[in-house]
Amino acid sequence: MLKKIFIAGIGTNVGKTIFSAIIAEALKADYWKPMQAGNLKNTDSNVVKSLLSNSISRIYPEIYKFKNPLSPHTAAELEGIEIELSKIVLPETKNNLIIEGIGGLMVPMNNKGDMGIDLINKFEAEVILVSQNYLGSINHTLLSVEALKQRNIKITGIVFNGERNESGEKFILDNTNLKLIGSIEKENVFDKSVILKYAESFKQNFRALGLLT
Repeated sequence: MLKKIFIAGIGTNVGKTIFSAIIAEALKADYWKPMQAGNLKNTDSNVVKSLLSNSISRIYPEIYKFKNPLSPHTAAELEGIEIELSKIVLPETKNNLIIEGIGGLMVPMNNKGDMGIDLINKFEAEVILVSQNYLGSINHTLLSVEALKQRNIKITGIVFNGERNESGEKFILDNTNLKLIGSIEKENVFDKSVILKYAESFKQNFRALGLLT
């Protein structure tokens, strides 16, 4: 059965795009980010495309693209647009699909009360949560997990990104019972070779979680 894996973050700029490239490389899966706000000259889709080495993964275009790096509902308002979840439809693919979220789970999509987390339920996807170690990240991670569990969304595992905090990571794992997929260290640069390194190192855990045969 094909997998729909939603890469969610505890906030913005926590490493969702890098991990999306890693898992897409490991699974040779397709990649899709439904919306992009800001940095249109080098979108996250373009970044992932530049980091993949395999020739199987396909990158699907965004449904919404906004000029300003703001909350989706604000970025859309500035351009006279209202984001409609009904227009955000999964691309047709016969491959596993990696879906990257925008910002954190509770980021507002519009003024109707639609949040980023609502896309996960709409797509009936499972979630891998990306956490980054910073002051307050334990709180943000636990709140994200709580929000997902309240909506009965399957959390397949968690990834820690950036500078290590073993005490904080242990607290999160002990108090959520989430499966640890791995840790992404601080790197001087993320290029194809680095993505391949992590894709290979995470494969055993991907297999254990049923994501890779």
